[in-house]
Amino acid sequence: MFGSLFRLAIDALLFSAFLAGVRRATGLTPALSQVPNKDIRQLLRTYLESGEYVFDFAVVVFGRSSSFERK
Repeated sequence: MFGSLFRLAIDALLFSAFLAGVRRATGLTPALSQVPNKDIRQLLRTYLESGEYVFDFAVVVFGRSSSFERK
């Protein structure tokens, strides 16, 4: 049970990081203003911010690695 819950959380975090990459590359972001409930909107905003953090962390790790280069 906890294994599948953990896997679901990791999958959600990876999807949020993917959305952060799309935002950085294209400027497109989910329209949170269309979410009617203020609490859910804040939860989604926090979810997307966690993806930004994961994306930034991955960029730093990859930037320090000798296996990746900037072009």
